[in-house]
Amino acid sequence: MTALLGPDDIAQLAPSGYYIALRIGFAFPMEEVNAFPEEWISHYTKQRFMLFDPIVRWAYSTTGTIRWSELPLDDPKRIIAQAQTFGMRYGVTVSLFDSGADAQRSFASFTRSDREYTDLEVKLLKAFLTRRHSETAPPTNLTKAELEALGMVKDGKRLKEIAFELSVSEGAVKQRLKNAKLKLGAKTGSQAAALANQYGLI
Repeated sequence: MTALLGPDDIAQLAPSGYYIALRIGFAFPMEEVNAFPEEWISHYTKQRFMLFDPIVRWAYSTTGTIRWSELPLDDPKRIIAQAQTFGMRYGVTVSLFDSGADAQRSFASFTRSDREYTDLEVKLLKAFLTRRHSETAPPTNLTKAELEALGMVKDGKRLKEIAFELSVSEGAVKQRLKNAKLKLGAKTGSQAAALANQYGLI
């Protein structure tokens, strides 16, 4: 197994399910993968466990890694004990947080039914989440002119309108949007505008 884990490696390391939330904004993550067992997701949602989950509380208040068996927090709803009955007997949670003005958190939980995670596996899972957290970071190289054009695309304005309002040629607007798409890894102008909006750039 290499240090650069892929989705297949994650499925092997977390055979009884995993959950990844990348770059959590005010309410929602930018990207989310919930590969926990369907029955558990349904039970968890119906019981509104999110509000009481000691793993989620730990992930929002701390950074680093922790095995579920080491969690110091109280668990009045016995969520961890209930998770074990769904095959998630052993778990590890990783939590990351950027420092800075637009600080964002990512966290992930990985589970298995057969044994505790080894120190090496915990390190590999942390490296995986750190890489995904970095890959989904907002670009810092968009110019003011590119962001201005994206803002107008987001507002539903057409190329002609944008050019007129900015007192530039349509060709100049096209070039700004082309640059912005490239920097954001977007295929269309509207996709670039949606991503810039999601990042809080416009």
